[in-house]
Amino acid sequence: MAANGEKPVALVVGASRGIGRQVAIDLAANGYAVVVSAKSYSKDANTSPFPPNPNSRASTITTVGREIREAGGEATAIPVDTSDLASVERLVAQSIDVYRRLDVLVYNSGAIWWASVGATPTKRFQLMQRVNVEGLYGAVQAALPHLKRRGTGRIIVVSPPIYSRFFRGKTAYAVGKVGMSVLTKGLAMDFERQGLTGMAITSIWPAVSIESAATEPFSRKDPTFANDLRKSTIFSDAILAMLSAPAPEVNGQLELDEDFLRRHAGITDFSKYSVVPGSSPRRIMPAELPDLTVKEQDDEGIRHDSTKEKSAKL
Repeated sequence: MAANGEKPVALVVGASRGIGRQVAIDLAANGYAVVVSAKSYSKDANTSPFPPNPNSRASTITTVGREIREAGGEATAIPVDTSDLASVERLVAQSIDVYRRLDVLVYNSGAIWWASVGATPTKRFQLMQRVNVEGLYGAVQAALPHLKRRGTGRIIVVSPPIYSRFFRGKTAYAVGKVGMSVLTKGLAMDFERQGLTGMAITSIWPAVSIESAATEPFSRKDPTFANDLRKSTIFSDAILAMLSAPAPEVNGQLELDEDFLRRHAGITDFSKYSVVPGSSPRRIMPAELPDLTVKEQDDEGIRHDSTKEKSAKL
């Protein structure tokens, strides 16, 4: 919370359904003013029945904003097309116009296509890069000046740990998602070099599949599929724990929701997150992940800064 009693502001990109919706709702319930953003926008805020199925197309940033306000929270719905840089920049500018500050950026927007390289058209590949890694980069670039203003800004990125099995059968998708994780690592190093010890960027990924719009078709085809799903509240609980942790502890980390909650919140019983009571959802992530550092971690030779080169041009 802000020290002066003013509400901190969180911008959640990709907040119309599923995980993003839950994150926005729980941030608001924990004292944040929330900008709810995604492409899906509905003109009629009086959707009936209300609230709609959180994993259906009836759930939009408009209905999520209404849910938050009716629960006593503060929210503003602003549409965005994350494949369009100008739209992303307008989103951040409009958020600042409304709240005059920005404390947290959560980037949950994503385009998915899981197939072999040969079965992934170039246009599909390009769309994923625009929405995933380029959309994130644009949001970070636009948000950074505002996040740095108080020296305590936080960025949460929905992207995976980096390990070889993740590339299998979905290489085109992995290119962008891993690129998002590389951005997490690299920007964290920038914060450290610049002495921004109150700033942090952290990636988060589910250890177990989470109920969402993406899993809905599978659950309809096979009712037993839900036995392997967790509620989206595990993700929002982990993000809230990240935001309350000291910045140096989470800066540059590629975390799994379950593992982070176990280490930092002391949770050992995750049964309350199971979609089907009494079920034991299967873990989809490796038990151990590789350490990306090398022995000569601090030996980078002569470091070049392109911004200081006379020939540097945009």
